[in-house]
Amino acid sequence: MTTFDLLAELPLRVESYSLEALSAEISPEFTRHCTLVWMHGGGHSGVGEDVTYGEPEQLAFQEAGAVHELSGSWSLAEFCEATEKLDLFPNESPQDAYRHYRLWAFHSAALDLALRQAGRPLHQLLGREPQPMSYVASTRLGEPPTLEAVSKRLRLDPTLRFKLDATSSWGPELIESLVQTGAVDSIDFKGLYKGTSVDQAGDPDLYQRVAAAFPEAWLEDPDLSLPETRAALAAEHDRITWDAPIHSIADIEALPFPPRMVNIKPSRVGSLKQLCAMYDYCSEHGMGAYGGGQTELGAGRGQAQYMAALFHPDTPNDLAPAAYNQLDPPAGIPPSPLVAEFDEPGFRWPDPR
Repeated sequence: MTTFDLLAELPLRVESYSLEALSAEISPEFTRHCTLVWMHGGGHSGVGEDVTYGEPEQLAFQEAGAVHELSGSWSLAEFCEATEKLDLFPNESPQDAYRHYRLWAFHSAALDLALRQAGRPLHQLLGREPQPMSYVASTRLGEPPTLEAVSKRLRLDPTLRFKLDATSSWGPELIESLVQTGAVDSIDFKGLYKGTSVDQAGDPDLYQRVAAAFPEAWLEDPDLSLPETRAALAAEHDRITWDAPIHSIADIEALPFPPRMVNIKPSRVGSLKQLCAMYDYCSEHGMGAYGGGQTELGAGRGQAQYMAALFHPDTPNDLAPAAYNQLDPPAGIPPSPLVAEFDEPGFRWPDPR
């Protein structure tokens, strides 16, 4: 029996759905917009979060409102299959990733609602006990880069671990200062992003310097399309991981070599069935996984943390509490690993008590 088989026949009664707009200023240059999708039925409500990054796409979605007819009695599998056939971006032509993000909002909301109607928590149906979830905090170091973003977070929690976005502007002194913190678990080269504000071209010198300075760190998303970059990391295949290209099992199988670890983001996969299949695939192939965030503003972050607590709690999950996304994070953020009591029905990280 597959992981999705354990969920597929959950009965689901949908009477209506609604949308809730969320926004937050992440930096002076970036206001994040997200949309909560609320599914209602049988006196219960389930929630999912659309993390589409495009502001126009988010505002158009919110303005249009609940335009799809989803009411009725379904199995969870039937509902997921039906929504995969919908055009969730009418009158728009978004990038494929956005379609996955929005589909996940509907699938996660339906899963949450079906579990609440059944009076069951997710982990109970899957036969998995949630474990304390280890996390790292992800940040960039600015241009010109400085240690300040790392230092201010370490002042809040000296035990905090990091995933850092490396850029060609990292000099030897900065790298040595980062080494001295002893807090770097993974480095993101952002080598596979194209046409975004975080693009980082393949840089063999950067790859060599970082790989040598952090011999135990995971190395995420290098651009290996050039002979020079492939040569720079030829001896590091065991610690190269992948994030941006991973939307499906086919994407894992298309990688230049079988990885020891991949980043599985539920919203990047989109389909609940395919997400479950990816967890099964990793287990069957002895492949590790870790979770990643999408600058969520609502329930989506907790749902990704929940999945991590079930399937890969001890890996460097890039799922720190959302407060770490602030320019000046507040004191009192729960340290890693995150611990919670998952005794309430549904698919949500429990509220603090």
